[in-house]
Amino acid sequence: MSQKYLITLQVFIAFSCLSFLVLPSRKVKIYLIGDSTISIKETKAYPETGWGMPFVYFFDSTVTVDNRAKNGRSTKTFISENRWTPVADSLHEGDYVFIQFGHNDEAKEKTDRYTPPEEYKANLVKFITETRNKKAIPILITPVSRRNFDSVGIIKETHLIYSALVKEVGLSTNTAVIDLDAKSRKLYQEFGKENSKLLFNWLELGEHPNYPQGKQDNTHFNELGARKVAELVLIGIKELHLELENRLIKKS
Repeated sequence: MSQKYLITLQVFIAFSCLSFLVLPSRKVKIYLIGDSTISIKETKAYPETGWGMPFVYFFDSTVTVDNRAKNGRSTKTFISENRWTPVADSLHEGDYVFIQFGHNDEAKEKTDRYTPPEEYKANLVKFITETRNKKAIPILITPVSRRNFDSVGIIKETHLIYSALVKEVGLSTNTAVIDLDAKSRKLYQEFGKENSKLLFNWLELGEHPNYPQGKQDNTHFNELGARKVAELVLIGIKELHLELENRLIKKS
């Protein structure tokens, strides 16, 4: 073999290795399924903002976030209204499904959406199983906390039963869990009883044309609150060392 041929071969191998190293990551999609605390809001609802809205801006061009969350939905109604099947049918290997329900599942007074604990767990298992059947990755998220302080300014647990059910399903199915309930309570406590209103859709009389009579909402976020909660989900992604961590926007 001639020296000229050997040099040409070495150069080819070097360029091939370099090309391999700089190949872009395969594109993936993150599906968000859940309720109004995540969902995309209509203009008439602003400044109410679901945490799924700012969440889309954390990732580079290899990630698409498809927010299928919908106001007022529980695991039961998300399935019965045929909102889950289109997600399951669209999944590809390596995609993610972030699953956060509970607010409406636990609402016994709303019989159309209330989901008893065992049915709630079964529905979560359904989401997990059908996600894995497509070689996609399910991530469970405990329901984000409501703003509810006691008389001395200590944040209360507002999803005690249904957050625990999420963790039970996570253990029994070996599914990663982001404990957004606990993380959000810690956030509210850091802000304090009064300042935590700045995270929610709390408005004074005449402050915003969408709510001329004002608003006192301890469940739904404004733009700041949604971004802060989305950042908590991002922290969860990093704590779990998901492959998604490598797809976050990197500033030079």
